[in-house]
Amino acid sequence: MNNIKEQIKPPEQIALTEAAYKTLEEMYETARQCKRCPLCKTRTNVVLFRGNPQAKLMLIGEGPGQYEDETGLPFVGKAGQLLDKILASQEIDRDKDIYICNVVKCRPPGNRVPEKQEIEQCRGYLEAQIELIQPPLILLAGATALQSVLNVKYPISKVRGKWFDFKNGAKVMPIFHPSYLLRNDSREVGSPKWLMWQDIKEVKRQLQVISGHTI
Repeated sequence: MNNIKEQIKPPEQIALTEAAYKTLEEMYETARQCKRCPLCKTRTNVVLFRGNPQAKLMLIGEGPGQYEDETGLPFVGKAGQLLDKILASQEIDRDKDIYICNVVKCRPPGNRVPEKQEIEQCRGYLEAQIELIQPPLILLAGATALQSVLNVKYPISKVRGKWFDFKNGAKVMPIFHPSYLLRNDSREVGSPKWLMWQDIKEVKRQLQVISGHTI
C-alpha cells in the first residue's frame, strides 16, 4: 500500500488543469452541444450531474447507462437506486449532501467502458466540475473513475476505502461502483457490500468532521 500512496499522494502529480469555464452553467451549456467525440452521434441526452453544487461531497462514476441517457441524470438506474439506498443508510441526502457526475457525459453504446479518446475529449468538463465546485471530499466509483482522476491502474479492491490527498486540500476515496455490488449481493463480513458499508460510514464521519458534526 505504501507504493500505491507514493504514486497517488503528491498533488502536483494529479492536479487538474485550470478550469476553462467561469461558471458551471457556462460549462453545462457548452457540454450540451458537444460534438468532440463519436458518442454525440448515439446519445439522447448529455448527462451532466444531479445533486447539489454546494455539497461538500462529490461522487464521480464512469458514464451514463440507458436510463441516464433517457433522463439526462446520472445514477438513476438500478445502480443509482442502490447508491441512493447506500447514501440514505448514513443519512446522506442524495439531493442536498452530494454532487454526482461521471467521467464521460454521453452514454457509450451498449454501456461499454468508455474508450481512452472519449475520456480525454470529455476531460475538460470533469475538470471544470471539480475546479468550480472544489468539494473537500471526492468518491471515485469504479476503475474508470479511479484511472481517469488519479491516473493509476490499481484494482479498486486494493485501494477502496482509503483517503488520498488531492489538490486544494481535497481528499479522494476510491469505492466500488454500485453496479458491481448488484452482481455481488452477499452482505457477509468481508463481502463487497459489507466493505462498501464500512466505506460509507467513514465518508459520513468525514462529513461530520468538516461540518462540525452536522450534515
